[in-house]
Amino acid sequence: MSRIKKRVTGLQISFMVILFEIGSTPLFLLGADAKQDSWLAMSAGAAAGFALLLLFLWLQQRLPEMELPEMLRFGFGRIAGTFFGIVYSCYFAYQSMRNVRDFGELTALTILQSTPMSITMLVFILIAAYAIWKGAEIIFRLPEILLPGLLFCYFLLIILFILMGNADIKRLTPVAENGLWPILQAALPEILSFPFGQMIVFLLLWPLWEKPGVPVKNTVWAYVGVSVFLIFMNALNLAILGPVLAGSFYLPFLESVRTLSSLRFIERLDILVTLMIFIGLFIKIVIWYYCAVEIAASLTRTSAKWWVFPLGALIYAASFIERNYTQHIAVGLGPSTRIDTIFQIAIPLILAVAAALRLQSSRSSA
Repeated sequence: MSRIKKRVTGLQISFMVILFEIGSTPLFLLGADAKQDSWLAMSAGAAAGFALLLLFLWLQQRLPEMELPEMLRFGFGRIAGTFFGIVYSCYFAYQSMRNVRDFGELTALTILQSTPMSITMLVFILIAAYAIWKGAEIIFRLPEILLPGLLFCYFLLIILFILMGNADIKRLTPVAENGLWPILQAALPEILSFPFGQMIVFLLLWPLWEKPGVPVKNTVWAYVGVSVFLIFMNALNLAILGPVLAGSFYLPFLESVRTLSSLRFIERLDILVTLMIFIGLFIKIVIWYYCAVEIAASLTRTSAKWWVFPLGALIYAASFIERNYTQHIAVGLGPSTRIDTIFQIAIPLILAVAAALRLQSSRSSA
């Protein structure tokens, strides 16, 4: 696949940041261990994620025109950098797999209960493969089409919650009853890793910007806006269900929407929510999958088209490893977050130090 560079606008990058970060995040009550303070845990995770975003932006600014594989080779050397590049490609494919499985489970749970998950997951991995085959320019057009409708649907549901009086702000009190430590424990590393640390994918996307440099303003404003939105949605789930009920459901946002069942003129709003989540999940599947393909193509110096279907087949096959949705969620919110910490925080920090030393050495020798 011929890479289409310098064709992505700042607005497209902003839209991609928003849609990618939303993903499936509103489905879950992140920071549930903090109970009524989970929205504060979400705020702490967003703040820590912003610091991590600044690190990613620093790396991209210091190593312009480089994508993640080139950064790894520059910082760690050819052999170690290639090794880390292979590992990152596997990691991105793993993340895509997790979203494919989310897609299949959510579909089986809501709208296609009689259709085998294997069929629905195969359909969407093929659609994702087609989008990646067509190139980054096509992928970045998706948020322009999907994001306005998605935000309208969220806005509509929020208005309905307010009009129906389902949300009770008293369920968010007392605030910080047990101090800040439980809030920080709930936020780090879980919420930092999902969704905010996942911004690491933009080390493969920022170089596509049509202008020289890095789209800092577009990225930062989009990140701040989506962070506020996610914090609000977390607080809204709490205000509707309360910390006990919200923490006991796998998908609390779906349960929140089902409280609108007393409406006489609208039925099955949970299907609308499912379609909204499908949009976010599909973007995440595509971006993680695209990044895995691009790294594999960069390391082997071959066309990315050679890697689209082999990696797609690997992602699809790996999505069946976990036996059921309970195990899938347990892995995703447990061991997976510890793996995320290595790839999203530890390695980028070491890479930043190595790159700074290399750059300093280059200036000294010059």
